[in-house]
Amino acid sequence: MAKISEDDVRHVALLSRLYFTDEEIRQFTKDLNSIFSYVEKLRELDTEAVEPTSHSLKLSNVIREDIITSPLPVDEALANAPEAETGYFRVPKIIQEY
Repeated sequence: MAKISEDDVRHVALLSRLYFTDEEIRQFTKDLNSIFSYVEKLRELDTEAVEPTSHSLKLSNVIREDIITSPLPVDEALANAPEAETGYFRVPKIIQEY
């Protein structure tokens, strides 16, 4: 597997809207490459006879009866919102051109 470069880390950080110092970029590059080398080591294991699972323990759903209730009033839903406008949550615009 190809190594992760500092440019790759910077690109992912930009897409994630995260800002790191050059030292943090170097550390993340080192850490990610270490993780990927460990994953490569895991790929060497023979897992043909192992049944795929999504969890290490068996899960069972606890299902309750679906009860229809009246909706939460808008004023109550927006009571703790940092900003609200005409009955809606107001959030900052996050679209950015590259």
